[in-house]
Amino acid sequence: MATMRDIRTNQADVACDICGRTLLRGEAAVPFLAGGQRRQVCELCTARAAHEGWIREAGGDELGVGAAGVDGRRRSFVGRMWQRRERAVPPAEQQAEAPDLDGALAAELAAGDHPVVGSAKPPATAPSRRRVTTRDRHADTESGAHRGGGEGETPREPRHVRAVPTNAELKMTRALEVFNGSEHVRTVSGVARSLGPPAVSVRPLPERPSVVGITVMWELSWYRFEVDLSDEAGGVLRAGHGSELAELTAEEHGLVNAAAHSRGELVLAG
Repeated sequence: MATMRDIRTNQADVACDICGRTLLRGEAAVPFLAGGQRRQVCELCTARAAHEGWIREAGGDELGVGAAGVDGRRRSFVGRMWQRRERAVPPAEQQAEAPDLDGALAAELAAGDHPVVGSAKPPATAPSRRRVTTRDRHADTESGAHRGGGEGETPREPRHVRAVPTNAELKMTRALEVFNGSEHVRTVSGVARSLGPPAVSVRPLPERPSVVGITVMWELSWYRFEVDLSDEAGGVLRAGHGSELAELTAEEHGLVNAAAHSRGELVLAG
């Protein structure tokens, strides 16, 4: 008599954190970030997770290096620093010379022998008066009703369309909330008293989808922080500090998308 073998795999059962269903073998879970932890969601519940405000860990985080900065200009922070040191070159003065009129033509125009074309204005005609009858008023009312502007009709309220934040914006907003609740805001406010307001770069790290990098930059100093949205209890990590802007990456130079308040709190540029 043949015996049946029980085939087992080392794959652990994964349950959806939304519906509680155990995922089938071969079915991949979609990781989300919520409440400072990583959540596993099945494909059927991704829309519900997004509606609940959960942030998708991977996907949709592409941020161009030339994104608009705090002042709305698409220039890198280092480029603006160098531009301050350069002297502005005054533009060349342009001399506009009026063309000379022909002597004979000018004399004829001055003598008034030839009328100027288009100078004569047509006589104004008096507006014709017409007795408005009751039939005319009734016709105007019907035509206005057909156009949707008749009397007694309530005007429609304008529809306001709100932009839906992207997945990267949700990550950056949450990362700044975590940062503003940490002790690092003191560092930013203290340095800002001496060096002025900084330029701030906030971006999700492509190699670590749950981590958001924050770089605070001055001309003579910079700080780099990291916030892991899958482990918010771990706090904000100070990942680096230096005094030369050349030590930063091109992505940090080119993406200035946040600003700092006087108390050290960081906010995304509107």
